[in-house]
Amino acid sequence: MRIEDEIKQPHFRDEHQKAAINLIYTAGWMQLRQNCAFKQFSLTSPQFNILRILRGQHPQPATVALLIDRMLDKTSNASRIVDRLEEKKLVTRTVCPSNRRAVDIRITPMGLDLLDQIDISGVLQSPAHVALTEADAKLLNELLDKIRSNN
Repeated sequence: MRIEDEIKQPHFRDEHQKAAINLIYTAGWMQLRQNCAFKQFSLTSPQFNILRILRGQHPQPATVALLIDRMLDKTSNASRIVDRLEEKKLVTRTVCPSNRRAVDIRITPMGLDLLDQIDISGVLQSPAHVALTEADAKLLNELLDKIRSNN
């Protein structure tokens, strides 16, 4: 559906304004879909993001600083998210043997299994994956990268 119809605004100042509003609206729309998908796995979007990062690090540990650096949502409280994941037995935290002030965070086998279940379920199949060709997706990625390259 066109952005004009979604937000009931027939006119925009120019195509740049329309694109910015469309991008913000679409990001929120996709996030809402993801949040609904994660509910069935008792996860939040930031928790899933941390688990994905830890799976990418596996079997090496991560630190909270590394998690913060790689998180998609930079405003999330990584320490608190790790607390919740530890309560669910999806991650472990241990004092780093080489630096007692640092904490090593690792994904558990249970956390890896949960990510496998999410992958297999297909609930995170992006609507863009269905609506866009491979060439469309490549162009979209290039345009999004271009937007961020100005900063």
